Amino acid sequence: MDWCHYRFRSVWDLPAAPADVFAALEQAEDYPLWWPQVREVNPVDERSGVVRFRSFLPYDLVVTARERRNDPVAGVLEIAMTGDLDGWARWTVTALPAGTRARYDQEVDVRRPLMRSLAVPGRPLFRLNHALMMRAGRRGLTARLAAV
Repeated sequence: MDWCHYRFRSVWDLPAAPADVFAALEQAEDYPLWWPQVREVNPVDERSGVVRFRSFLPYDLVVTARERRNDPVAGVLEIAMTGDLDGWARWTVTALPAGTRARYDQEVDVRRPLMRSLAVPGRPLFRLNHALMMRAGRRGLTARLAAV
């Protein structure tokens, strides 16, 4: 097992139309407005940017994200990441009878030296850190969509 390799999946059921959810998720530069752990998003060009995030553990992660897919018809947003994490992340947005399901899939290798050195003992904390970040993101997006 590669202790520095992670696969995550989160599912958010949201009380909003799929087009509204997709539009909110598509605007990565606005994430810091509703997702507390996404500290900054600095666009580099129309398809990439530098993102800094931090959850409850006392360290920031910085990645350069580059758009790989933006398909509103299929409901898919996907990025490639390099930096403290190398890999990809994907949102898949689908309709529910009373709203939208946004599924987040991520597969990354940790490159940050401290996290690599703590890979075995820290793995449960790193996974918890990610889960807490995703929970806060769901709450933040739900509130943002309700306010629109």
